[in-house]
Amino acid sequence: MKRNLAYVLLLMLVAVASCSFTNKTFENDDKDKLLLDLITYVLEKGHYEPKVLNDEFSVNVFEDFIDVIDPTKRYFVASDIAEFEKYKYQIDDEIKNTDITFFNVVYERLMQRMSDAKDIYKEVLATPFDYSENESISIKYDEEPFAANRDELKERWRKQLKYATLGTYDSKIVHMDNKDLEVTDEHDHAAHTPKEAESESRKSTETTLDEFFDFINDLERKDWFVQYINTIVDEFDPHTFYFAPEEKEKFDTSMSGKFEGIGARLQKKAEGAKIVEIISGGPVWRDQRLEVGDEIIKVGQNGQEPINIVGMRLDDAIKLIKGAQGTIVDLTVRKVDGSLDVVSLTRDVVELEESYAKSATIIRGQDKFGIINLPKFYVDFNDYSERNAATDVAKEVERLKEEGVEGLILDLRDNGGGSLKTVVEMAGLFIKDGPIVQVQSKDKGKDVYDDKDERIQWDGPLVILVNELSASASEILAAAMQDYKRAIVIGSKQTFGKGTVQNVIPLNNMLRSNEHGDLGAIKITTQKFYRINGGSTQLEGVKSDIVVPDRYSYIDLGERDQSNPLGWDKISPADYKPWDGYINYEKTIADSEKRMQTSQQIKLIEENAKWLKAEQDETEISLNFDTYKEEKEKDKEQSDYFKRLTDYDSKLTFKSLGYEEQLFTKDSVLREKRNRWHKNLAKDVYVEEAVNVLEDLKINNIKQGKLASVKN
Repeated sequence: MKRNLAYVLLLMLVAVASCSFTNKTFENDDKDKLLLDLITYVLEKGHYEPKVLNDEFSVNVFEDFIDVIDPTKRYFVASDIAEFEKYKYQIDDEIKNTDITFFNVVYERLMQRMSDAKDIYKEVLATPFDYSENESISIKYDEEPFAANRDELKERWRKQLKYATLGTYDSKIVHMDNKDLEVTDEHDHAAHTPKEAESESRKSTETTLDEFFDFINDLERKDWFVQYINTIVDEFDPHTFYFAPEEKEKFDTSMSGKFEGIGARLQKKAEGAKIVEIISGGPVWRDQRLEVGDEIIKVGQNGQEPINIVGMRLDDAIKLIKGAQGTIVDLTVRKVDGSLDVVSLTRDVVELEESYAKSATIIRGQDKFGIINLPKFYVDFNDYSERNAATDVAKEVERLKEEGVEGLILDLRDNGGGSLKTVVEMAGLFIKDGPIVQVQSKDKGKDVYDDKDERIQWDGPLVILVNELSASASEILAAAMQDYKRAIVIGSKQTFGKGTVQNVIPLNNMLRSNEHGDLGAIKITTQKFYRINGGSTQLEGVKSDIVVPDRYSYIDLGERDQSNPLGWDKISPADYKPWDGYINYEKTIADSEKRMQTSQQIKLIEENAKWLKAEQDETEISLNFDTYKEEKEKDKEQSDYFKRLTDYDSKLTFKSLGYEEQLFTKDSVLREKRNRWHKNLAKDVYVEEAVNVLEDLKINNIKQGKLASVKN
């Protein structure tokens, strides 16, 4: 991976030097034009399949940008679009000439229309809604035309707001039936007469919109320009993305699972930054003086004059609160009870525990198995020696071996991928040595990424769980273990289907000098990866050995359903030898499939998946209250019917490992998280079937004397 990245960067930097990207070149241009020029240059030189900037490209950017900023068509009117149309075939030329006229025209009109929209929704919500009227709204906005004028736009707002208010109205109303009843509604609020409920519902919707537009007002021109830039880069493929400086920091935090700060998640409120979650193990959690619901109103730095953050952009407030490990921040806080307090905290490294691998033992009778849940293939890009997915999974495997488990489940469901290096190392835990994945760069032959370590950390029965949201690195691991016949893959018909590799390139590195500050970075698709059997996972994903339905089975959410995905292809296979550690591999799969076909829980899941798809396809919604109630009652009946899914009990027992049991004495939050995880696992029919498969593999291997050795 490093070799290919170095190759791509070298080509770019050499080209940059020859093009002499200096401040002098752009001394008359603003930062936006510089960004546009740099990004399109990087895309042209570095993208795996660069697009031709022509009229077709221009039309796509035009249509997609309008859709991104006004998806429900409640800001622009038809005359605006007609005015914008003159740029429809010129955007490619503008990009080549670092011209941003189209963006400026659209942005200025959007600001005007959003200002108009505030007046419109206030006007609409000043008038009561008539829920006895027989009317409906289509929520398939892409098929709706833009409003012809302000009156038509106001009517569109009226229907959208009536739709948004309908559920609130239902929750507040009580049919009096000529009796003066003292009752409360399902949300434990005082119930209202229809007139009262209608009035309160409109007020609630207005408050929500006020908060939304307050958030919109916090956005600056640069935020909207980032949307425009990403509309352009999205035309290349769905995983190429521009990160503004703040977003790059969030991406790094997501990938590493840690950051430096106080350990609290915040939400902007009119009164300040409200604490909505306290992260276990962080400074706030250890200090115990702050709680969820407290509002931070001022921020000071180690005794200095505090800055009032009321009304400040949340991102700017967070910048003041976060800081280097060991530094002190003084927070002026309005407590939940209304009192004011100043709390000084020492910032520290905060680890996002939910990002990391976790494990448990599974007990069934005399058998003991292990399960490892891996949410993502995390890594610290700045220091690989820091905590990463491969080393953490290796630790969990070793801990499970010490517990005496006889089979292992690796749960990659909902795992969207991450570091390529970590997945290669992780695959090496389960095989002696050999190729794991093949990678092909632009205009180059293939590279084969091998496990060269002959040690096998786990040579016992192995099952991998996947679903439609298992992507990228998850697919590499599942595909490799499937091709080696090292593991049995259980899950959806096919995984997400992301078979591309991205590199993150800081744009500041592209300039000899820079007066514009941090320019952010671009995540660009530079390679495609292939299975060791030569096939690509792009679009097709990994097909499970044992297919079981889930609630996503009929919903479009794979790579093939994204915009502008790269195509599927294949290359020559690598040289590898399948695993010979399993007996009756195919019979184990066949026996599992038979169990799945007779499982009542699986049949219920299939029904639920079809119902969810039907609900998603329903795009014409009645705004008549009686009709709404009838539909809601039908939905409730179906929902109650499918609640039986959560009543399922596999009769499996799950236990935390010894080292976590010791942590529970000091961390009740962690204990609660693990208890909740174990409770959900006990209801999980996929985990139950994975245990059945492990038992089959264990029995067959015991007969042949091939069961993996364990410490206990």
